[in-house]
Amino acid sequence: MTARRFTILVIVQLLMIGHLIQWLAVGVTLAPVEPSESMETIKHGAITVGFIFFAVAILSTAILGRWFCGWGCHILMLQDFCGSLLHKSGIRPKAFRSRLLRWIPVALAAYMFLWPAVYRFAIAPLVQPDLLPVALSWKMTTTDYLATFPGWMMAIPFFLVCGFVTVWFLGQKGYCTYACPYGGVFAPVDEFAVGRIRVSDACEGCGHCTAVCTSNVRVHEEVALYGMVVDSGCMKCMDCVSVCPKEALSFGFGRPAVGIPLAPNATKNWDLSWSAECALLAVALFAFYAVYFPFGESAAKSTVPLLFASGIAACFAFMAWKTAHVLRRLPTGFHRMSLVRQRRIQPAGFAWVAITAVLAVGLADNFAVNVSGWLAYRSDLMVQLPESAVFGPERADIPPPMQSAARDGLKWYSRARSIDSGGLALFTSRDESIAIRLVWLHAVLGEFAQGEALLRQAWNENPQESTAIILARVLNAQGHEEQSDEWFRAVVAAHPTWITMVDERVTLLLQGERLEDAIAVAREAANRQTGSTLPVRRLSMLLIEHGTVDEVEEGIRTAENSLANDSKNVSIRSAIALGQLRLQRPADAVATLVAAIELAPDEPHLFELLGEAHRLLGDEAQAKQAEDRAAVIRAKMPSKSTAGES
Repeated sequence: MTARRFTILVIVQLLMIGHLIQWLAVGVTLAPVEPSESMETIKHGAITVGFIFFAVAILSTAILGRWFCGWGCHILMLQDFCGSLLHKSGIRPKAFRSRLLRWIPVALAAYMFLWPAVYRFAIAPLVQPDLLPVALSWKMTTTDYLATFPGWMMAIPFFLVCGFVTVWFLGQKGYCTYACPYGGVFAPVDEFAVGRIRVSDACEGCGHCTAVCTSNVRVHEEVALYGMVVDSGCMKCMDCVSVCPKEALSFGFGRPAVGIPLAPNATKNWDLSWSAECALLAVALFAFYAVYFPFGESAAKSTVPLLFASGIAACFAFMAWKTAHVLRRLPTGFHRMSLVRQRRIQPAGFAWVAITAVLAVGLADNFAVNVSGWLAYRSDLMVQLPESAVFGPERADIPPPMQSAARDGLKWYSRARSIDSGGLALFTSRDESIAIRLVWLHAVLGEFAQGEALLRQAWNENPQESTAIILARVLNAQGHEEQSDEWFRAVVAAHPTWITMVDERVTLLLQGERLEDAIAVAREAANRQTGSTLPVRRLSMLLIEHGTVDEVEEGIRTAENSLANDSKNVSIRSAIALGQLRLQRPADAVATLVAAIELAPDEPHLFELLGEAHRLLGDEAQAKQAEDRAAVIRAKMPSKSTAGES
């Protein structure tokens, strides 16, 4: 059956590749057929392809048993391929048997699929009074197929660790047993399945079935004790059925495994004592949270995907277990390598301990960086100020508690930086994103010179538009208008397509009441071919909102020309209507706004302008109706917090 099953798994891989090619060719495709997409359904009510697929897989498992893992999982194919390569090289992966670590997939499944539902329906309504109820919707297609997938720099080590190393360390189905959250769903459901591997009276207990089982199930013992395989690790590969010399095994329907008591003479051969189990679980949790840190959206977090983190945790726990044996000089080896012989540590043993120690230092360092980033994030959240209060012409007085929180944030963010920048990060860091938060907190404290130094360093290392924008704000906040002007001209000359930088410059000029300069900058950007309509829209808005009558007319013409290339742009239509109102042409404004409302019926600003237009026409009833509609829409909108994102 192995050849047949492997053929089907290859077909699954080809279908996945075909799905990707179809998206690349067409630009829109079916949303990812991925069980983790179910989280989107649980959190937001969006029924996804992944949710439907996962639901069907679970329901079929309740009937047929844990078949999907053996016949449909692309990660299992990688594990089987690795196992085949090891077999050909003379290595048979030995199953690692742990009682506590087997619960990790169940815990991960609860975290992924149960906890979001509990939080959304039981906790969130209590802590978020303005939370909108879940509204079911369909999300069956996507234009960004790869949005929820990690890039190649993460995918390659993921496949290496979860598809190969777990087999080498933990046995043929090591990842399935100790790391896969989907297995944490399928395994419990398998207990209720009526479809199982069953035995007839022809069985002689030869053990061929157990010898070929790659799911680490002791088939000959279970069928002798229970008349069927009850172990939820059985993935219905059917290898045991195909090799039975007496044809005593078959897949059939009957009594499920749930409720069957453990046979008195059943044996379980575990590799660890209970004390060692607890210690190893603590090691696995440490490794998991060192690389997957789900607490707070800190700019300093260095996190890998959950499914990758679980594989790393399982492998490192195994390495720590072997290292403990080596350090205690207990006889131990790893496949063909002898680590300790006659209470003497062998060269391979020293190498094993050294590699484990390096990994432990790296994990501990990453954990410390993530904790520092989390503490920084908590302090950062307490600095709730609008940017105008910090970078505006008139700085607001910062309350002492916010000043204290800002200083704590600076301290912890500094520790989360790379070691050559004075932080703790030995291997990975996010200095660029951390620098932005450091600049913000320095600006809150009025320490603009320190922020400027950080930004110039970041710019020299990696020029980015966001860095240039914030540096312009910092220069302007210090009153260095000439330097800000020079900086703007130099950046735009070097990067003419950075239209957001131009927009930022216009905003700063307006704040400094330099209207003519703002219009000149916007006009120059609009005349420059950048491939974006933003400069044209910005110019038209400036002319309409601040210009003379002639300039308002020019602004309307500019906006209408832009609308010809972007007919569904509601912002442009709103600008045209505003200009028409300034020119006392309310009837034209009504026509423009009605067309805009057809495109965006839930935009309150459009109804407010419509009410103003009707009032100029003397129609108070229509004006009141439009203003009431705007009020209703605003009442339904969730409140927004100003968190000082710079």
